[in-house]
Amino acid sequence: MIILGIDPGTTATGYAVLETGGRLCVLKAGLVSIKGSSSPERLIELWRETKKIIRKWNPERVAIEKLFLARNQKTAMAVAEARGVILLTTSLAGPRVYEYTPLEVKKIVTGDGNADKLQVKKMLQLTFPELRELRARDDVFDAIAIALTCHFRERRNV
Repeated sequence: MIILGIDPGTTATGYAVLETGGRLCVLKAGLVSIKGSSSPERLIELWRETKKIIRKWNPERVAIEKLFLARNQKTAMAVAEARGVILLTTSLAGPRVYEYTPLEVKKIVTGDGNADKLQVKKMLQLTFPELRELRARDDVFDAIAIALTCHFRERRNV
């Protein structure tokens, strides 16, 4: 099964493609950099890039980080808009869509809902040795963790 994990952002969105057949592995992980000058331009670019990723990898499941309480209301609104575009795009494409809070992701990946980003990254590198050399932004590792959370949650419910 192919799971697409997405960590929505306003100027950068992390994504990861996880294969859960025989051996669990990360097929692709990257960052969609959104360069539009206005909010509508950035949302259109995010829509286009999300569609491209879905077409290329044809995931059966999509896991997206839920919006968590943010201190900056303006940033929270922009991330909510990005999430809306991603949710609509993925839902229309057909795969099942799941949402997880950062606390759920940290708990599943590390066993501790209060884990920091470094702890999540280290656990991912233990799970996927090929990630030890990956030099990427936190958004990319977050997307991998979100996809992995979906995998473990789905296995538990089967």
